[in-house]
Amino acid sequence: MLEKLMPRSDEFFDDFEKQAAATVEGARLFKDLLDDFTHIEAKCQAIKDVEHRADDITHRAFERLHTHFITPFDRAEIHRLLSRIDDVLDLTDAASERLGLYDVGPVIPEARELAGVLLAAAQRMQEAVRGLRNVRDPAVLEACKEVNVCENQADTLLRVAIARLFKSGSDPLTVMKWKEILDLIESATDRAEDVANVIEGVVLEHA
Repeated sequence: MLEKLMPRSDEFFDDFEKQAAATVEGARLFKDLLDDFTHIEAKCQAIKDVEHRADDITHRAFERLHTHFITPFDRAEIHRLLSRIDDVLDLTDAASERLGLYDVGPVIPEARELAGVLLAAAQRMQEAVRGLRNVRDPAVLEACKEVNVCENQADTLLRVAIARLFKSGSDPLTVMKWKEILDLIESATDRAEDVANVIEGVVLEHA
C-alpha cells in the first residue's frame, strides 16, 4: 500500500513522454497522409490506432493521479497537462477522420503547410515535455517558445488559407469541408501551445 501511495518519481514523467511520443507519431502520420493522399482509409486507421493507444496511456495516467498521494508537482497542473497533450492528438485524429469521411478532392496546399506546422509544434512540445525531468534546463523554456512560434505560424496560415478558399470559386460545400478540416488542424496547434504554457508555469514555479 505504501508503494502505491509513494510511486517512483519518474512515473508521471513517463506518462507525459509516452503521450508526447504518440502525439508526434500521429502528427507525422497525418502529414504523410496529406503529402501522399492515397490509401486514405488505411492511413486514417493508422492514425486512429495511435490515438487509441494514446488514450490508454492517458487513462492510466489519470488513474495514477487519483490513487497516488505523492505527485511531482501540482495535481491540477498534471491533470491539465495530461488533458492538453491528449487534445493535440484527438484533434489531429478528428481532422484525419474528416479527410476519410468527406469527399474533399485534391488536397489544398495550405492543409499540407498546416500539417507541417502541426508536426513541428508536436516535436517541440515533445522536447518541452522531456525537459520536465530537469526544469532548470534552459532548453525547456526555449522549446516552449518554439511551440508558441509554431502556433503563431498556424494562425497566420489559417487566415490565409480561409481567405483563399473563399476566393477560390469552389462550391460552398467544398469550402465548408476544408474550412472545418483546417480549423481542426489549427486547433491542434493551439492545444500544443496550451501544453507549452502549462510547462512554462511549472518551470517558473519550480526552477
